[in-house]
Amino acid sequence: MFDAIRAGASGYLLKDAPREEVLKAIRGTVEGKTYLDPSVAGKVIGEISNTKKKPATALTDKLTQREIEVLQLLAKGLSNEDISKKLFLSEGTVRNHISSIVDKLGVSDRTQAAIVAIQHGLGAI
Repeated sequence: MFDAIRAGASGYLLKDAPREEVLKAIRGTVEGKTYLDPSVAGKVIGEISNTKKKPATALTDKLTQREIEVLQLLAKGLSNEDISKKLFLSEGTVRNHISSIVDKLGVSDRTQAAIVAIQHGLGAI
């Protein structure tokens, strides 16, 4: 799996993934998103978190304090609904913050934003 990702794979599915998940992953990668089977996401995040972390200031200089809070919760794997409840925001506001975070970090989706956060020590995994 790690070799495939390093070689440029946009996603990773298990061979027994349901048809709906395969279609969802294909559609997402066509749109430029990444897809990682939830059952292996922890392993990938564990591997990433074991690598040398980059200074968090590279992120905190780009993001507002609220965006940092959203990103930290995103990196913990919380859904938009859970983030909205925890920060007392509407789900629409959370979606807007995530869109802004994705744009500011130059990544293609929330998964990549979470990975960047973990690499910079902002995710508590």
